[in-house]
Amino acid sequence: MKHIFTALLTFSAFSNFLHAESMEEVVVTSSLLDSSEINNPLYVIDGEEITDGATTSLGEAIDSYLGVSIADYGSAVGQPIIRGMSGPRVKILKNGMVNRDVSSLGADHLNDLDLNNIQQIEIVKGPSSLLYANGSIGGIINVVDDCIAQMDFAGSEFSAGYEKQSVNDGTAQNFNFKDNVGGFNVNFGYSKIELGNFDIPDGAILHEEEEHEGEEEEHEEENLGFVNNSDYMTEATKFGISKTGDWGYLGFSVDNLESVYGIPFHGEEHEEHEGEEEEHEEERIFSTTDSESFTVKGSLNMSGDLVNSVDFTFRDSDYILTEAHAEEEHEEHEGEEDHDEEEHEEHEPTDFMSSSSEYGAIFDISNDNMTQKIALNVLDADSSIIGEEAFMNPATSEEFTLGYFMSKDIGMYNVDLGFRIDQIERSGSVTDEDHGDVDYYNIDDTTNSFAVALGRSLSDNLDVNLGFASVERLPTVIELFMNGPHLATGRLEVGDPNLKSETSNNLDVTFDYDDGEFFAYASLYINKVDNYITLMDEDEDHDDHGDDDHGDDDHGDDHGDDHGDDHGDDHDDHGNLIHSFYVQENAEFTGYELEFGRTVNLASGDLTYSFGRDQVNAEFADGHNVPRINPARNVYSLSYKQNDTVFKINLKSVERQNDFAEGETATDSYRMLDTRVTKIFSVTDKSSMKVTLFANNLLDDVARNHSSFVKGPVPLPGRNIGIKFNLTF
Repeated sequence: MKHIFTALLTFSAFSNFLHAESMEEVVVTSSLLDSSEINNPLYVIDGEEITDGATTSLGEAIDSYLGVSIADYGSAVGQPIIRGMSGPRVKILKNGMVNRDVSSLGADHLNDLDLNNIQQIEIVKGPSSLLYANGSIGGIINVVDDCIAQMDFAGSEFSAGYEKQSVNDGTAQNFNFKDNVGGFNVNFGYSKIELGNFDIPDGAILHEEEEHEGEEEEHEEENLGFVNNSDYMTEATKFGISKTGDWGYLGFSVDNLESVYGIPFHGEEHEEHEGEEEEHEEERIFSTTDSESFTVKGSLNMSGDLVNSVDFTFRDSDYILTEAHAEEEHEEHEGEEDHDEEEHEEHEPTDFMSSSSEYGAIFDISNDNMTQKIALNVLDADSSIIGEEAFMNPATSEEFTLGYFMSKDIGMYNVDLGFRIDQIERSGSVTDEDHGDVDYYNIDDTTNSFAVALGRSLSDNLDVNLGFASVERLPTVIELFMNGPHLATGRLEVGDPNLKSETSNNLDVTFDYDDGEFFAYASLYINKVDNYITLMDEDEDHDDHGDDDHGDDDHGDDHGDDHGDDHGDDHDDHGNLIHSFYVQENAEFTGYELEFGRTVNLASGDLTYSFGRDQVNAEFADGHNVPRINPARNVYSLSYKQNDTVFKINLKSVERQNDFAEGETATDSYRMLDTRVTKIFSVTDKSSMKVTLFANNLLDDVARNHSSFVKGPVPLPGRNIGIKFNLTF
């Protein structure tokens, strides 16, 4: 309420001061600077492409686009990967500002974003995205909506939707209202998603057997036919209001998102006692999230000779994710009740909390000869983990950014140039597990990054763009101060406060061809990263790993006793966990994306078909592979649009990954066939009904992502058939 009260006072003062009498059209540009900034290679995905398909995680929604893949942890969690880069190297933005959740604190943490009623998703691949956020070596993904409208709504619009899915017996409902009330643009949205445990194809379970005193025991969950604790429920609301005029616009928004989702895999710290059997299928392990953000955003047109306009933003975010254990109701055997109660009391919840305040301003100092902008940004963020599975002490980050962008036409060439300076201070501590001593650290450093792109039209239909970027990334608080068992990855993870900054030197060349019928795209890149930070498993004997055709990944060893035997002397309390350390080594990422296709007229409609392929190779300087790099993929697409009907079919053929790192295994190939048909029916002159039938994984193929920490025990969902309705008036 305090945020809303403050915003209303601001609105009153600002509107009375400017008192705009006429409305000047404001061009909506969702990118941070505008359409002329360094933006190659770039995807702009229309919001309807996302909302017309099955409700999924952010990562899964964009997984079929070239250069973009996913690290999944069940249906709720799908952290995006761009050109082999993931985690803190890929920034997720909400309307141009980084979404400050805790997804970077764990592989089992979701990107908390509401994808209801969005305008578009922008994907900038590679370090050229430096102008959006610091350390974005992999790129950025910007989710855009018009919650804070920059143009006046033309009139009242109300939409309501309903969805049903088969693979998880799931449902989704949403509604959204927009109107211009008394000169103010009002936007209110609500969505609720409820997805149960998802089914998996026959043969998806790896029948791994564990030996106990010469007896072979098979886990009961292998015969379930679905993944236990793979459910997901979320409820999101957002409210925005804005005022526009010839002076610019000003608005604020408040959004809240709450979710509950199961954790389909959880490592075990302690070895099981002799003769005792844990029934994991009876244990409910889940996370709840609660996030709220308050955003002020606006633009002020200036009449000065130097500054043309100022775009400004402010966001205050509070986020909490709680991991908890609960036991499903089951009949207790006599004599076991006391033991069970004692066991249950051991599991206390763990809270992952983040709070941040961020301010930003962009000054447009363009003239007739060139586009020029100066950007300032200030961030103050706190992160803390409290509870049973706390693996890091509280930490803080303070950042100050100064950036500059220039775009100019020089003869036949267009030159884009940008740089940023980030002053970053991270403070935290590390507790010695054996002695209880606490060492405090304060890392205060400056990172410098720049990017330049040279573009030219070789003909009326062919463009080429050559880009180079050098981007520094300071280690995150996790990489610096992590020190404890991380059960989501089945590892005892140890950070290093002495880690240096990463430096990415990226060269890419992109060709675009389009003559109205045929189109083609190709992008090649080399990204050399000095001091690349990775979580590396301690050296073990992995001679037998490469022979597993099923791709039972490094998690196959997470349950075993071999790691515990090797490390028990150092950490007796964490014998079953793989010991892993954040280390640095020079690495090189090379890859390409290519696509070609054709659009033809057919039966009063447009038929488009295309073929695409992407591949990333990533090696360290000594020749061994970077962990969790997804294999090459071929993507075959066909779409047909006629009047109000759209049909699409997409086949993603993922090759087997044989280039795996220490502690990993090969991952089998798979095919993912998705299709959908959408038709709009007129109900009245001012209302329409959109109906979509979709089918994902139509072949019911067994599929695993090589990048997933849980690819073995948590395969991707099986065949999913569903229907969506959306009524608009």
